[in-house]
Amino acid sequence: MTAHYTSKHGQVARRPEELYMTFTDLRNFAQMVPQGRVQADIQADFDTLSVTVQGFKIGVRVDDREPYRLIRLGSSESPVEFVGVLHFEPSPIPGRTDFWIDLDANLNFMMKTMLGGRLQDALDQMVDSLVDVSEGRIPPMAQDFRG
Repeated sequence: MTAHYTSKHGQVARRPEELYMTFTDLRNFAQMVPQGRVQADIQADFDTLSVTVQGFKIGVRVDDREPYRLIRLGSSESPVEFVGVLHFEPSPIPGRTDFWIDLDANLNFMMKTMLGGRLQDALDQMVDSLVDVSEGRIPPMAQDFRG
């Protein structure tokens, strides 16, 4: 059963071109993991990212790029099939991007019951954190990783 989730929209303090270029190379995601705090095996190249944490592996690949508008990601070597779309739309506010994430995940009933609310919260938190970082604030989640 495919479950659909849409994050909240956030006004990121970057132009769509700038934000898109940051997300288009999956090696940038690997650099965002705090060193020493998360025990994970991370492998990335321009089009793929693989993370293994406690024997649990999640692979992501870029399926489509529409410059400055969206990036479509798909699962690879993951226990759950999913497709995520990162949206980058010009904001009515100059110099900002209206950013949101759509996620379609193939979840059975039990997984949907256990993870559904958490997935929605995680997507919303990702958008909030990106907005915070773009405005020079440390997001609440990142504060947990400070030494």
